[in-house]
Amino acid sequence: MTRRFEAAVLRSPEGRFAVEEVILNAGPSAGEVLVEIAGCGMCRTDLAVRRAPGGSPLPAVLGHEGAGVVVETSGPLTGLSEGDHVVLSFDSCGHCRNCLCGAPAHCDSFASLNLFKGREEHAARFTDAAGRPLAPRWFGQSSFAAYAVVPARNAVRVDPSLPVELLGPLGCGFLTGAGAVLHSFAIGPGDTFAVFGAGAVGLAAVMAAAASGAVTVAVDRHPGRLALAERFGATPLHASSADLPGRIRRLTDGGAQFALDTTACAPLINDALRALRPTGHLGLVARLHTPLPLAPGTLDRGRHLSHICEGDAVPGLLIPRLIGLWRAGRFPFDELIRRYPLTDINEAERDCAAGRVVKPVLLPRARGGTGRP
Repeated sequence: MTRRFEAAVLRSPEGRFAVEEVILNAGPSAGEVLVEIAGCGMCRTDLAVRRAPGGSPLPAVLGHEGAGVVVETSGPLTGLSEGDHVVLSFDSCGHCRNCLCGAPAHCDSFASLNLFKGREEHAARFTDAAGRPLAPRWFGQSSFAAYAVVPARNAVRVDPSLPVELLGPLGCGFLTGAGAVLHSFAIGPGDTFAVFGAGAVGLAAVMAAAASGAVTVAVDRHPGRLALAERFGATPLHASSADLPGRIRRLTDGGAQFALDTTACAPLINDALRALRPTGHLGLVARLHTPLPLAPGTLDRGRHLSHICEGDAVPGLLIPRLIGLWRAGRFPFDELIRRYPLTDINEAERDCAAGRVVKPVLLPRARGGTGRP
């Protein structure tokens, strides 16, 4: 069945999003489900397409923090049924060595499935109203839209009593920050932790660290975000503070055991390494766009750094855990969200870039799609 619905299309790296009619020329194939999107978070990875012309293909419907209701499945083998409420996460092949070992964020095909090519066998079924093809689905979703066709392995069923329109960021941004704490670092009571950058990922890490009983320091340049970090249990430090590593070492009784950088700022990354105690671990989540110079001595005495992708998480396990923490009042991610109608996507992008909002969530028009040919 042909399905026409509204979506936000980005046609060029420097252009504005345009909410327009798009066409899905076929329903879900084997292993897929069709989801009516209730809400989709805006993540800086969506906006990174603007900084990498010639990388991810355009025109495209972006959006990879979707959540909504299953309206059609390809059959019982999906494990999902019509009416199920789901949170959508990243795509993975499911059969490479890393996927089979419980590390889907390090899938051999992660880059091609999520950023560049999508699943090419389905590329021609998604077009604009004039019949011109749109890029294969972004992160297995393309959920800046009223509907999305997704692999069932990327959809995590959740309790239908929850506000599903708010849950999408649990599939990426909040998953990444919390997963870094709970999985990559396995932080526990009494551990010491420093977060550089108190945006959506950093504040999710702060909340997860507080829930784990860690002593946490948060570094940022925005007073409002530092205030949020303090409310969620961290000691705030402005990024321009004199002797930032020394202050962190004093606050963490000799240095942080773990640090997370979300900024990709080379001076702050060096500060983070200097703030670690011996054998400390720094995780990087933001993509570096320039070479990273490290000051002499920053990796001495067993200090090390690694890249963390999607919080090293299995979404089907971590998303329910985060929802459980939220219900217990220990992971208040909803306090970071501001809702926008999908038609205000450009305003949401401006507010996000300016630091006026931590996590925009875009709401497609209710029942925005039709099944008409």
